[in-house]
Amino acid sequence: MPRSNRPRRGGAPRGRGGEAPLDLGRVLGGMERRESFGGEDWFVRRVSGAGSTKTYRCPGCQQEVAPGIPHVVAWPADGLGGVDQRRHWHTPCWSARDRRRPQGSTR
Repeated sequence: MPRSNRPRRGGAPRGRGGEAPLDLGRVLGGMERRESFGGEDWFVRRVSGAGSTKTYRCPGCQQEVAPGIPHVVAWPADGLGGVDQRRHWHTPCWSARDRRRPQGSTR
């Protein structure tokens, strides 16, 4: 039976070959990147709201990062720290890290 070339009902528009168009934000969101902060390099990864299930304390504002809230996880790029070296930041707090002094421990 031949394929139908009519658009499907609902959903996002499809690209060539019937695949959904590439969402770079979603693709790169879970990948870590390297950024500088406080004279050190840090690995940074975005966490989606669906990917966060625990409450964390943001070192930028000392407020809670509630479950279900998209945020940023940063850890030292020197490779010497373990899981306990990761810090969960609100995305705006991480973006403003050079303009205001973090409170509490960033390490």
